[in-house]
Amino acid sequence: MNYLRESLANYSENDMCQKIDKKLETEGYKNEAEFVRNLDEEEMAYLDSVLEKELSYARSVENDIRVKELTDVYELLF
Repeated sequence: MNYLRESLANYSENDMCQKIDKKLETEGYKNEAEFVRNLDEEEMAYLDSVLEKELSYARSVENDIRVKELTDVYELLF
């Protein structure tokens, strides 16, 4: 979930982002699925919008590892 945390850092001024990042930092999730299951609807909607932007960026710079990790989280949101 390193790329997810790095992506969230790009939006760290946003309160919702800070809330999500704090969950990542303090809860010690074993995997992405466990993390997504712990999000409320508002957090999921916010993360959806962030991941769309971050996936677009990762594809444009052809960072396949970043694309895969972010896509894994993005798909779990649905």
